[in-house]
Amino acid sequence: MPTAGSALLLIDVINDLDFPGSAALVAQAEPMSTRLAALKRRARAAGVPCIYVNDNFGRWRSDFRQTVAHCTAASAPGHRVSKRLKPTRDDYFVLKPKHSGFFDTTLDTLLAALRIERIILTGIAGNICVLFTANDAYMRGMRLFAPADCIVSNTPEENAYALQQIASVLKGNVTVSSGIRFRRSRRPGRPPEKQLQPGRGSGHAVR
Repeated sequence: MPTAGSALLLIDVINDLDFPGSAALVAQAEPMSTRLAALKRRARAAGVPCIYVNDNFGRWRSDFRQTVAHCTAASAPGHRVSKRLKPTRDDYFVLKPKHSGFFDTTLDTLLAALRIERIILTGIAGNICVLFTANDAYMRGMRLFAPADCIVSNTPEENAYALQQIASVLKGNVTVSSGIRFRRSRRPGRPPEKQLQPGRGSGHAVR
């Protein structure tokens, strides 16, 4: 039986970002996507599952492949973000109809099947979908990590508020992504366990 581990959640990163006034969010999301892509590469190298939790943007007759195609098209303001974070065949995805990744989705079932107890929350927007998902994860008893440099909101002020809520109310670790370390450890008689550790001197201590 596999031991419980961690998962990386990429929330609404496959996103056309096509709405009035989106330029400021696009300007924040593009550099964020570079940092998140690096975090994802490290997570995958450690065997940590990567789960795309994505809005269906009201396209009830589409599937995730169509959403990816739409959001990576050159006409989409967010196409650079979506291309940089485009899922691979080894990734998981969950389509959500509302703000929280848990509301009316299969995320609970997937996390249980993967025996996940710790989740790393990343994506867009910090003060809406990331925060709503964090709230629901906390109520399910999960340990939360929310790397501050891999989450963006419409404004820096809104993002700071969301991170403060995750840290103070939901007891989450908001260290930057470079402060997160993935490692495998062996326990006698058990297979390797994927574990998440904060970098020394950063974020909240994990015990």
